[in-house]
Amino acid sequence: MSEIAAPRSSSRARKLKGGGRNRSGQTNFELYSWLFMRLSGLALVILVLGHLFVNLMLGGGITALDFGFVAGKWANPLWQVWDLLMLWLAMLHGTNGLRTIINDYAEKDQTRFWLKALLITAAIVIVVLGTLVIFTFDPCLDPNSTLSVCK
Repeated sequence: MSEIAAPRSSSRARKLKGGGRNRSGQTNFELYSWLFMRLSGLALVILVLGHLFVNLMLGGGITALDFGFVAGKWANPLWQVWDLLMLWLAMLHGTNGLRTIINDYAEKDQTRFWLKALLITAAIVIVVLGTLVIFTFDPCLDPNSTLSVCK
């Protein structure tokens, strides 16, 4: 019977140079990455269930979700921070998971590099745009709009 090889992400961690090494000489990045996935997953369950409960149970159901509901909710800094944490954790959690998949399945170093560069670029763009939307959202931007809640 042949042995099953360790995932590429583990074997690559041994080759990395720099600080933060454990006793065997490996970096702790993969350990911290693994721990982040568990903790962020738990936090995301709480954030998403809270989001769904407030929007669907306390908010009057799916028919009450509209522009005005979001405008009213984001007028409160608590819900801005709640949605921001949900966005950031979801993007970091998903990006970290895809990074692990790329490390495990991309065979060429150059392919791995470009896939991770594309992944990180997309994650940064989405996090920046999402953050801007949450903090710059102004329902009264166009007072002539039929959707305006400020008339």
